[in-house]
Amino acid sequence: MEKDWVKIFSSDRPFEAEIVKGMLLDNGVEAILLNRQSSSYNISLPGQVELYVHESQEETAKSLVHNHNNLPTGDPSQLDDSE
Repeated sequence: MEKDWVKIFSSDRPFEAEIVKGMLLDNGVEAILLNRQSSSYNISLPGQVELYVHESQEETAKSLVHNHNNLPTGDPSQLDDSE
């Protein structure tokens, strides 16, 4: 990995990392996935997919990921009734 890139997200579910990457790209944040599910990485980090952004976009990316993680899950009991 080149200098000036920081890890902002990791998951053991590749599809989740792809969704987050797509959301970042849609918002103008360049993101790179590093899939450590290859057998050569299984000793230290089994099954992790890591998402990196350039440090100049780190705060924006972290804010977007935070907002993404706080979206309603579709469970009606978690939705705000005031709408």
